[in-house]
Amino acid sequence: MSVLNIAAFDNAPLERDPFNFLVVKDAIRPETIKNLNRDYPQIDKPANYDPADLEYGPSFRQLLEELDSPEFERHVARKFGVDLSGSIKTITVRKYSESSDGNIHTDHWSKIVTLLVYFNPEWPQEGGRLRMLRSPKDIEDYQAEVAPVGGTVLAFQRSGNSYHGYKRFDGERRMVQMSWVKPSRLAWYSQQAARFLTHSVKRIGRLFS
Repeated sequence: MSVLNIAAFDNAPLERDPFNFLVVKDAIRPETIKNLNRDYPQIDKPANYDPADLEYGPSFRQLLEELDSPEFERHVARKFGVDLSGSIKTITVRKYSESSDGNIHTDHWSKIVTLLVYFNPEWPQEGGRLRMLRSPKDIEDYQAEVAPVGGTVLAFQRSGNSYHGYKRFDGERRMVQMSWVKPSRLAWYSQQAARFLTHSVKRIGRLFS
């Protein structure tokens, strides 16, 4: 049985204000979420990890395979009306959020589409809810707010105004992030350099906190 509910993804409306995004709250069935959390990688630090560097169970492996499949890519491309052929796919896994996360940004210029899969069984906290924002400066000026509750998928098309962020949260915030990156060596290296700089700044911040 498939982990992803492709029909729910296809039927979710594409929002265009303030930029192209969609939220699918039933992208994964509740009974499957329990298995995914059981098989979730054992992570003890607030960082993004390549799945190749982690150990996890069979249901989580199946989810990663479905996300990385050509079939799912075709559904994403059709939903956003973009050409993803030849793009570079990146997948990372994260378990913890820290106080330096959630700053308002648009994502790196090299990205075409970003997709997030959430796993937490519930989310009563105010912080950690990703907001689709209308401006780069006001976290309260948002069009939509998405709690990282298990089974929810959020995807958006990167643009010059695809501002998003969330109020600070320290703790367990389980997430898989998938991105389609422009198929050029410059774009890929530029994204890696930006990611390295961000992680370096965070490490320095921890030393002085």
